[in-house]
Amino acid sequence: MKFTAKLLFLAVILGAMPAAHAQLTWEKTQVELRPKLGEKESVAHFNYENKSDKTVNIKNVRTSCGCTVASLKKNDVARGEKGEITATFDIGSRTGVQQKIVTVESDDPDQPSVSLAMRVLIPEEVTMQPQFVYWEMGEAPKPKTITVAAGEGVSMTKLDVSSSLPDFVTQVKKGSKAGEFLISVSPKTTDRALTATLTIKPDYPRTLYASARVTPTGESARKQ
Repeated sequence: MKFTAKLLFLAVILGAMPAAHAQLTWEKTQVELRPKLGEKESVAHFNYENKSDKTVNIKNVRTSCGCTVASLKKNDVARGEKGEITATFDIGSRTGVQQKIVTVESDDPDQPSVSLAMRVLIPEEVTMQPQFVYWEMGEAPKPKTITVAAGEGVSMTKLDVSSSLPDFVTQVKKGSKAGEFLISVSPKTTDRALTATLTIKPDYPRTLYASARVTPTGESARKQ
């Protein structure tokens, strides 16, 4: 009887003990990158450590798009071992803020899938706002302004503008900041519908395009 009671007591104690689970701990799961103008790629480093008493097997690492490639040196992570997953983002012609996800799948029963986020802030060489100006038919043909500005580290001292239609008049003047230009656009008439492409050529090696239109009354509002 005493022997049975001891076995029962031991079983209760063992059952109450937490199971030892494999577990990868991450130094950080979110990284913000700020590549310099002209850089071709940006690399994020995600460091991890196996703080459990078992080997963890990383079964798969995948990225949210083809522009990002993730790699690791080995799949099996021994107890106490540290490692790193690198994610290389191909900048290409992309600009602005880019959000990419690296998904890591392992045999960790507590956390079989981990999402690693990389936020890439790519500087813009040249910005243009707005890219589209319009007038409704019958509206006074007052000039509207498109602002073109050089990004950080970009030298831009002049630009030329041409319209695909002679019905629009354009004028360029320098803005209040270095590398900033104000393009004044106005139609000669608003008595008929017009659509023109504005070709904007700065002395920086990049061509920009904007659109100027005269639309039937209410059409622009319906499209927005």
